[in-house]
Amino acid sequence: MYFAALRAALVAILALHASWAQALVFAVNEGVTYRVPPEQIAARYAAIAADLSKLLKQPVTVEPVGAYPTLRQGLAAKSYDIAMVHPAHLSIVAMKQSGYKLIAVTKGFQNYSANFLVKADSPLKTLNDLKDKRLGAPDEDSITSWMVRATLRDALGDAQLVKYSYTRYQDAVPFFVENNLTQAGATASGSVIKDWQAKGGRILAKSKPVPIKHLIAAPSLSAEQVAALRDYFVNLDASDEGKKKLEPIKLQGFAAYDEAALLQLGAWLGL
Repeated sequence: MYFAALRAALVAILALHASWAQALVFAVNEGVTYRVPPEQIAARYAAIAADLSKLLKQPVTVEPVGAYPTLRQGLAAKSYDIAMVHPAHLSIVAMKQSGYKLIAVTKGFQNYSANFLVKADSPLKTLNDLKDKRLGAPDEDSITSWMVRATLRDALGDAQLVKYSYTRYQDAVPFFVENNLTQAGATASGSVIKDWQAKGGRILAKSKPVPIKHLIAAPSLSAEQVAALRDYFVNLDASDEGKKKLEPIKLQGFAAYDEAALLQLGAWLGL
């Protein structure tokens, strides 16, 4: 009897150890058009990762993923159990093609819109006037540029009727317009837009809003685990302790969002 009980206890301990030995990967991407050193990201998310380890009863390791091709490959291979994805088009593709489930979107980024910038004295009055003109825009594979092209497709019937000059960083876009390298520019950066208007620049048009910075879960996680993750993240800003954990990642918090509506926006983007 004693040995049977001891054996059962050992089996339970080994099972628990095996569970904890298999770490879950929490991939974090903060975009390509912002200057965020990847080495800072793991430390920023350390407190949240510790909470997730307790919640899911498995260790959770933070894996910063800066390059979009790497992120694409990892999501397609379902290498990430949880992912914080800045570019909405990549998380939407992961949900559409790889079975990922939406956990939450980021507060403050639910109405992310591309703004089309022109000089105050520009003769351009509508998006239709951009036909055959040159437009400065962020990285070609940034969510901003996907939104720009979808908006111009709606306005002109074909996004390729506009000539594009792409730059890696959003804050470089006004330089194109100011120095007459392009007739217009496009950005979704709030600080860039505010600065442009403060200098007397004009906003020609805005794109349809798209929520960005999505938290998604791999199909390997159960519905119960996804629900637990959603409850954790959505309520993170409801306590002082949670707010302290949000401070290092410089986010207000997270909000629930309808996955079907997000997939519809993906269709608009051309995904």
